Amino acid sequence: MTSFVQGRQLTLMLSGEIDHHGASILMRWCGEKIAEYLPKTCILDFRDVSFMDSSGIAVVIQTHRRMRELNGEVILRDIPPQSWKVLHAAGIERIAKVERSVPV
Repeated sequence: MTSFVQGRQLTLMLSGEIDHHGASILMRWCGEKIAEYLPKTCILDFRDVSFMDSSGIAVVIQTHRRMRELNGEVILRDIPPQSWKVLHAAGIERIAKVERSVPV
């Protein structure tokens, strides 16, 4: 997991598998980064995620809630096809903007 800040935009580069165990670690890490930088926009970049189950939905929802507390927004970027199926089935587009450049 890597993060970088540009202005008031925080990008969180997610990687590996997001399952039950990984999601709890990831939620804590995302929360710490948001608290540290207080961004206006938080981008969750999924390009290096190799697998995600429904636990990944919780990561997005918690990040969305934290950003809403800051009157900010969450953008999901470069979601691989397998992760996209999980997120799309949950209707994630209703709470987060999705930027897709990875083909389905």
